[in-house]
Amino acid sequence: MDRVRLLDRYIGRQLFVTSLFAIVVLSVVLVLGNVFKQLLDQVVNKNAPPSVILSFIQYVIPFSLTFTLPWGFLTAVLLVFGRLSADNELTAMRTSGISIPRISLPVGVLAMMFTGICLWINLDVAPAAQAAMKESIFHLATSNPLSLFGSDRVISELPDNQIYVERVEPNPNGKGNKLHNLHIYTMDDKGALVFVMFAEEGTLELKPMVNTEKSPALSSPTFLNIALKTTAHWARSAYTAGRKEFGIVLEFFNGRYEGRSNDHPDELSRWQSGATVAQGSISISLQKLYDQKKKAGGVGTLGLQELLQSEKPEKVIEINKRISNALATIAFALLAIPLGITAQRKETSVGFAISLAIGLVYYLMFFVTDLARQHPKWHPELLVWAPNVLFFMVGTFRFFQLTRR
Repeated sequence: MDRVRLLDRYIGRQLFVTSLFAIVVLSVVLVLGNVFKQLLDQVVNKNAPPSVILSFIQYVIPFSLTFTLPWGFLTAVLLVFGRLSADNELTAMRTSGISIPRISLPVGVLAMMFTGICLWINLDVAPAAQAAMKESIFHLATSNPLSLFGSDRVISELPDNQIYVERVEPNPNGKGNKLHNLHIYTMDDKGALVFVMFAEEGTLELKPMVNTEKSPALSSPTFLNIALKTTAHWARSAYTAGRKEFGIVLEFFNGRYEGRSNDHPDELSRWQSGATVAQGSISISLQKLYDQKKKAGGVGTLGLQELLQSEKPEKVIEINKRISNALATIAFALLAIPLGITAQRKETSVGFAISLAIGLVYYLMFFVTDLARQHPKWHPELLVWAPNVLFFMVGTFRFFQLTRR
């Protein structure tokens, strides 16, 4: 009995240490990938400080662990059992009368432990970190909202507007930025295009929004006078509930308008053009921008208690997805034991290559089945379990084949 316990500690220690190593390596890769994807625009165009990057890494680590914990344990089982098999240590253990299921006991114990940790991270930690990560990115943008406007790019963060700016340069007077060749596309609440404005020049400043009920002076058709008055984000009042509201104020010069007909707004054939304006302005509320961003989190940023209390129909899919993802640790372990033993390779590169192939297949299936949430008739809450069911079946079959050898 003491000899078997010694073997348990020997195998368990190797599995645990190798798992930590694999988890760290995989997490670094995923974290760097997320940092590059999410913060590249912030670093290049908005001069993000190092503190923001560090806080972002702190938030993205729990999300990365939802994938790297099962994947890292898969890698560890492949490496450890591949080495034990290549060095004939498994043959010696079986010759001593210790069966494969008994040798695999430390794998089962660690798999259950990592599964519990994954459940906790998936259900509570990762959603909270993801919500904090999105809010930190948004705060980075709103702390310097003028940086939203860069040269030769489309700005879609602003409510009800798509704005293209060909060139941006510092304003000679030191206040805000000077813009060249603006295309401003304004949509209604349903996302339909209302009108378009082309302007040769403009300026952009962050300041209290002022009450400008008057529309810009138009040189021809009057349809824009009504459009400007009925569109809330165009020159809105700055004083609500007795307090100042700050926003981005875009002033444009030498503009030309095209828009829907007021009498026949649904008929594109009656699109009106030819209205010009010497000078006008658009005031965009930062508070509205902030509120819209906070509402865009979706169920992915909700913890377990919030999910259970939520009335969103996709909450059932999300809960099943998180639990299924956590149980991948057991499915990976069941498949990795026979694979590691039969491969009989102790090279680290071979183990990593096999785990990479298995992990890519599993998570590709996982993400594909998750796309089915757009089709409720396909029962996506059950489809997210398909990768686990497949891996459990293959792993169980291969494991029992191994025990009969």
